[in-house]
Amino acid sequence: MVTGIVIWGLVAVGASMLAGLVSGWKNRDYSFWMAWCFLVPPLLLWLLIMPRFKGPRPHQPKLDQLEREDSVL
Repeated sequence: MVTGIVIWGLVAVGASMLAGLVSGWKNRDYSFWMAWCFLVPPLLLWLLIMPRFKGPRPHQPKLDQLEREDSVL
């Protein structure tokens, strides 16, 4: 039982690290893909199949930017 949990944890961490590298290579948002591949490691295969994103890498706004936008409303 404990061995299975440890193996799943190592697979999840490994998939997350590989997703960070692959998403950077494919010009994708690395934090999004690292988080999802940690929760669902087989998504790494989906990321590998996806084509490379052309143009600037998408990024998520910082919390400070979100707070400034909310205070304007």
